[in-house]
Amino acid sequence: MGSAPADGGEGSAKFAQLRGNVAALRDAIAKPRPIDADVLLRGGLVFVGDDSEPKVGNVAIKDDKVIAVGDFPLGEIVWTIDCEGLAISPGFIDLHNHSDNPIQRPATRSAANYLTQGCTTLVTGNCGSGPVIAGAYYDKIDEQGAGVNIAHLLPQGSLRSRVVGETDRPATEDEMKQMKDLTDRAMTEGVWGMSTGLIYTPGSFADTDELVEIASVVSKRGGIYASHMRNEGTELLEAIEEILAIQSRANIPVHISHFKSSGQDSWGLVRIAIENIKAAQKKGAIVTADQYPYTASSTSLGATVIPSWARSGSRADMLTRIQSDTEAGARAREAMQHKLKITDNGHRIQIAHFSRNPSWAGRRLDEIAAEKGISTFDLVIEIEEAGGAQIVNHSINEDDVRYVMTFPWVATASDGGAKIPGASVPHPRSYGTFSRKIGLYSVREKIISLNHAVRSSTGLPADILGMTDRGYLRPGQVADIAVWDPKTFLDTATFIKPHQYSEGIKYVFVNGEVALSEGHLTGALPGKALRKVPKPAE
Repeated sequence: MGSAPADGGEGSAKFAQLRGNVAALRDAIAKPRPIDADVLLRGGLVFVGDDSEPKVGNVAIKDDKVIAVGDFPLGEIVWTIDCEGLAISPGFIDLHNHSDNPIQRPATRSAANYLTQGCTTLVTGNCGSGPVIAGAYYDKIDEQGAGVNIAHLLPQGSLRSRVVGETDRPATEDEMKQMKDLTDRAMTEGVWGMSTGLIYTPGSFADTDELVEIASVVSKRGGIYASHMRNEGTELLEAIEEILAIQSRANIPVHISHFKSSGQDSWGLVRIAIENIKAAQKKGAIVTADQYPYTASSTSLGATVIPSWARSGSRADMLTRIQSDTEAGARAREAMQHKLKITDNGHRIQIAHFSRNPSWAGRRLDEIAAEKGISTFDLVIEIEEAGGAQIVNHSINEDDVRYVMTFPWVATASDGGAKIPGASVPHPRSYGTFSRKIGLYSVREKIISLNHAVRSSTGLPADILGMTDRGYLRPGQVADIAVWDPKTFLDTATFIKPHQYSEGIKYVFVNGEVALSEGHLTGALPGKALRKVPKPAE
């Protein structure tokens, strides 16, 4: 401000008054204004979703936004929730989910089994399967409501089926143009990238060049490439090579779905794969992955036992090929017998759902075959002739699971779907992925820090997708929030009794609306379709 006037008269008095006014203004600026909020989460351990350590503080919600985090003066508060002893975190984002159909059904659109894990967003369209016309899919979700938010990936397998069909052949030039046009359309309608399921037909019939062409369209629009790779067993390293080649050639961030070494003869390969990924990352490649914290996978029996090349065409074509007295038939049968051998003659394969005989759910292949007096190979053929079955494959090494989750670029994801209890015996991951990762592997076994476990379920998946409005607890972010008890947050679902909800979740807010309160579902459907804004076309 300079020196006071020298005359000591009226000028000095005005200067003193002005200096006092400036000081008062400074104090007013420095003192935060009281926060008026619809909801105040008070005194919890706040996890922001980044690498910072959690701190005890408050979180204020107004409408559908977080408006304050930490220590701030309180104004008019409509609803205060005492969170002392509880954790407050962003709602969990499930990067790999298969609720494409369930989220549209009245019985399962609440996604209760995910709300009770603290999830507020599910990403659908995974493993190359799901709706191709994203705009219509998103519109239906917004019209009907959902318990959680839905973000979608363009499924390459369904895209290829729509244009090329189910046969094993290269796409024509015209078909490639159609697929690329549909890809661009999907990006303009708000998908977050493209997924592939390269052990499933017909997506598996696309070669690397075809995948690069389509992924290049996704890249130009700002999306990601997420892949269930061609092999998660003894050829895992070759599959890693392909996804890294797609990353380089299409100049696109790539993401490995449910990262693992599957099958006892491949245990440990995931560790070598990680070194290859780290080498690519050091050269600037954007490569991430997700993982469910279990030692079993789940898919169809056919995809597990029958090689993809043998599944070209219809189910009848496949069965004729396998049973034929030809070189192809002999090769298919040999591959199937090998697969059964490395699953302990089918003992590692558990039926999850078989519509022809629901009582087989929860039982192992070898046990059923012995009861029927037939070989496990013949049992597989019998099941496939009856339409196929969903199975759980106990094929993953526990030490590999623990190792993979320690890396900062590996997110948590379930690979499950919205479910309600029933006669089936599905993989428990649909009910317990996030609670198991945090409650078992972090809190109880201390394989990873609690902050690492939370980040892998919140800020990291948001960053992978390119979401900028959720995944973190910061002012201005959408109020997708989970409140949970670190002492009791745990999965209860097992491989024998999978239809059991997680424990320890106290509150879940989706877009600022309470979907779970005091541990009980409210019945609200506040979820929305989350549409990505694409980069402008060149």
